[in-house]
Amino acid sequence: MKATYMYAAGDVRVVDVPDPIVKEPTDAVVRVVRSCVCGSDLHPYHSMPVTPDGKSMGHEFVGVVEDTGREVTTVKAGDVVIAPFAWSDGTCEFCREGLQTSCRHGGFWNSGDVYGGQAEAVRVPLADGTLVAVPVEEDSPLIPSLLTLSDVYGTGYHAAVKAGVNPRTAVTVIGDGAVGLLAVLSAKRLGAEQIILMGRHTSRTDLGREYGATDVVAARGDEGIAQVRDLTGGDGTHVVLEAVGHRPAYDQAVGVVRAGGVISRVGVPQYNDAPVGFPSLFGGNITLTGGPAPARAYIETLLPDVLAGTVDPGKVFDAELPLAEAAAGYRAMDERTALKVLLKP
Repeated sequence: MKATYMYAAGDVRVVDVPDPIVKEPTDAVVRVVRSCVCGSDLHPYHSMPVTPDGKSMGHEFVGVVEDTGREVTTVKAGDVVIAPFAWSDGTCEFCREGLQTSCRHGGFWNSGDVYGGQAEAVRVPLADGTLVAVPVEEDSPLIPSLLTLSDVYGTGYHAAVKAGVNPRTAVTVIGDGAVGLLAVLSAKRLGAEQIILMGRHTSRTDLGREYGATDVVAARGDEGIAQVRDLTGGDGTHVVLEAVGHRPAYDQAVGVVRAGGVISRVGVPQYNDAPVGFPSLFGGNITLTGGPAPARAYIETLLPDVLAGTVDPGKVFDAELPLAEAAAGYRAMDERTALKVLLKP
């Protein structure tokens, strides 16, 4: 079968690899209907050292179950399923607490002998705990929106939930990528009445306004911080959802958060020196939260509105390419000519 591998920074190839098979009685094999390129895939795209054997890519996919191990009971051949970006057993104490990304027996795609979703098919460990069957056909127009539940919608929602967004909180979202835009949608879903989106790309911030942003601030740094402060009577917002992962975005978050507020980070941090001392967080009684989103925990919550068509998170996909052209998808996202790229095997 065909699968996407990365061999070095900027070196993405679609190569032939063996077809996946059931290895454990708890496995399923899923034929991929749609996968996509994630903003977090651009981090290794910029920095990955030369890797002669390459590394499989992709952690978001929707597909059709082709085969299952003898112990799998919740999905069957022919089911259309969502695969969250972490696989999990669904039974350990962390899973029962809704923290599947810390599952005692789970893990993440593209590690060990578990390969990635930018492929024609995937072996899914712990299928009962991981996969969610959905009542649609594989050619449903809802597939792009269902795909967001594997990561970006769940991640935006996680940011808002961890921050305690509610009708009484003003919110700043930093980042106009797919996660940031769906953090806007999530904040709106949780009742926030003032949502300030910090982003510079008009086509994206226009979608942010459609999703519920009340204000857009295009400026960055001190100028952007000042504009958010102006919009909030000088105080800043109760909640900041940081969906970028770079140090300047964190510094903006510290600059716009209100005393007693919460910064929720879901952009994968590309730094290890975030200030948390008296001038930054301690003095203002600021809470810092966030982390890898347990997307599996939120699917049942978010799925009904997607199936009903009352929300359309799939609008974050503004380009679709065949799997064979995955490298072009990476380039388009890196060059900001695409927000988020769908891949069709």
